[in-house]
Amino acid sequence: MVRLRGDFDPERLAADLRSLQQSTWRPQQLYTDSGVGSVAPFDWKVLPLRSAGGAPDRTDPGGAGLDEFADTQHLTQAPYLAEILRAVPAPLRSVRLMALGPGAATRVHAETKYGFPWGTVRLHIPLTTSPGAELLFGDDVYQWQPGTFWFGNFCRPHKVHNTGTGMRVHMVLDCLVTPELVKLFPDDVIPAIEAKVIYARAEAAVTIGESETWACAFDLPESFANWEEPDGEFLKPQKRIRAFVEARDGRPTLSLDGRSAFGLVHLGDGEFRFAGWTEERTLQVVRAEAGRRDVVLRSRVGTAVRELKLPAAAA
Repeated sequence: MVRLRGDFDPERLAADLRSLQQSTWRPQQLYTDSGVGSVAPFDWKVLPLRSAGGAPDRTDPGGAGLDEFADTQHLTQAPYLAEILRAVPAPLRSVRLMALGPGAATRVHAETKYGFPWGTVRLHIPLTTSPGAELLFGDDVYQWQPGTFWFGNFCRPHKVHNTGTGMRVHMVLDCLVTPELVKLFPDDVIPAIEAKVIYARAEAAVTIGESETWACAFDLPESFANWEEPDGEFLKPQKRIRAFVEARDGRPTLSLDGRSAFGLVHLGDGEFRFAGWTEERTLQVVRAEAGRRDVVLRSRVGTAVRELKLPAAAA
């Protein structure tokens, strides 16, 4: 665990939390390659401040899909939290207030592809806590105090429980990684971060005419559409599905077997990441000779890149 530079006013955090108590908090849900999943079977409630598409009822962390993340209506009731989020020097993915009730406990679990090597990190700002509310990584026990700012390596096995009588509420931020964000970390850990990080590139503007020139059809290894796949799985022999890069509603989209599956965020030179995801995997449309096109699939873990070039037909 690493405490980041910067502290926040516990009283202003508590004031915003009080203003949101009358909002509808819903049970925490999972998100997998199949979409929104199961509901937490214990007292773990969530109020989303940012979610996929800005949906006010999405309590899951989101992932690759059709929509990028956007503020929800709940954030307008929390001016101090909004101020904090505007100051985070990195693109924000989901931001959720997560309330762990008395007696609640998670199983030991680990997040898939969360961390610097996959281009996304999870940060915590505690708003309120309880003496019995603890985060456990093996034998290491943490109880972060309101107003502090933390990074947790949540791809490691961990659990949280609340054996106290009060509520534990954290603002949990998932964000892409930038050099400016890394500067918030202690100086002694920055070299290790820089040796294995995927930094986020800014979105590059797309014109309607450009979208049309990227339109193509190709046969995609099925596992590449699963952002949870083991690294390099898409390089193995497997079933192929017909894929189309096309413009829908004025934006680039990847369709699979005729179904819109992923929004595409342009990073420049015809290379795209999936909406809602990181540069852990990208797709690039390359114009080849005689009007041909190729599609280059890439997956990344830190500085390691795996690549597959596929022939494509103009669509």
